[in-house]
Amino acid sequence: MENNEESIDLGRLASIAWAHKKTVGGIIGACTVIALATSFAMPEKYSSTALVQMRGVNVDVSGMKAAAAAMGFSTGGGSSASVQSYIELMKSRAVLDPIIDELYADKDEDKRPGAAGFAKDTLKIENTKQTNLISITGKGRTADEAQYITQSVVDNFLQLQTNMNGETQSILLKFLNDRIATAKQEADEAAQAFADYQKEHKIYSPTDQAKAVVEQGQAWDKAISEMQVQQQAAQAQLGAVQSQIGDQENRSDAYQINDNSNVQDLRGQIVKKQVELVGLRQKYTDNHPSVRSAEQELAQLQQSLTREVDAVVQSHTATMNPTHAKLVQQQVEGEVNLATAKASEAALRHNRDEKDKELGSFPQEVKDYLDLEREAKIKQEIYTNLVNQSEQARIKQAMQSMDVQVVDPADLPKHPSEPRRNLITAIGFAVGCLLAFGYSLIAYKRESY
Repeated sequence: MENNEESIDLGRLASIAWAHKKTVGGIIGACTVIALATSFAMPEKYSSTALVQMRGVNVDVSGMKAAAAAMGFSTGGGSSASVQSYIELMKSRAVLDPIIDELYADKDEDKRPGAAGFAKDTLKIENTKQTNLISITGKGRTADEAQYITQSVVDNFLQLQTNMNGETQSILLKFLNDRIATAKQEADEAAQAFADYQKEHKIYSPTDQAKAVVEQGQAWDKAISEMQVQQQAAQAQLGAVQSQIGDQENRSDAYQINDNSNVQDLRGQIVKKQVELVGLRQKYTDNHPSVRSAEQELAQLQQSLTREVDAVVQSHTATMNPTHAKLVQQQVEGEVNLATAKASEAALRHNRDEKDKELGSFPQEVKDYLDLEREAKIKQEIYTNLVNQSEQARIKQAMQSMDVQVVDPADLPKHPSEPRRNLITAIGFAVGCLLAFGYSLIAYKRESY
């Protein structure tokens, strides 16, 4: 087989390069000088960096974790929003347009960069090592401009968060306040009906036997009132979210939540655990190990239900804007919580009605008296709990600005970050070496023939 490979004598190549050392050196020197001159000709840019920390805010004043979950409050820890959502919000027009307007005030609006282009050219926002820290680096023509850009991004974003959270909570409070007014009226009417019955029939206290039966049913009444509070809280949350989404197609049936076997199974377990917990509270105090264990199991089931719903929704909203996807997730969670609360109330009422059969031997006046007393207590309990939920929402509104905290404010750079003259000069030198090698190789080929 004929061997057409050609070998190169490196020693001879080196001697040829040395013989043309002035040309070779000139090529390397010229490339290096050009690169150095280019680096000095390029405009200087300064970089300023700020560091912020994302935090989750968990508030549970009343202790009713299920109702808090129905209103969109976290009970199992974790962040209230993902890091990626925060990063995307920092690149939004609401955050960047005021900065662009300030920096390009002397230019016509059509000649100013858009938010997307400004973020691409001027900002570097990244999650620091998969933690809850976000690093924001802004570039400017001067040190003051770089610091202004970075600090303005932080300030505008914090203001945006405050406004968004305030708007959401204000809408939620409006819905809650409407329900509180209705609940107050119903509680007053029930109390008045009970008082009128007492006065008309001159019955002011049931018999001891009737009292014993009523006391056993109080646990059911309290649980039923809590389920009604959860329903009204979930309705308020749904109203608040839907007013922001403005898209009634994003309902739970769009994601086939009600047909999901895991969701159905968890809902059934929650209903059973609610009934079991009421039975335990009839026998023991709230601090009894059996009661506390059942409460923990119920909380775990509710968290599992939330995670299952979130997983289904996220699989359908992966391509959505993070903020819109979060609202859709809250909406579907609210609808599932509402359905679960209704199912729980139905089961609790069924068990209470079974217990009420023991009142069959009492006179009708006594049964009417007990029914009115129970109704008055339930209505008052609903009103009281809704007021607690409203206060909880107000506290959350006040604390939402703490979701993001500034760890390091934007610094004032002392030296320009661009152009990197040493790197550019080194690249020019490397290019010169490559060109010099190519020149020497060409000279070698010529002298070989």
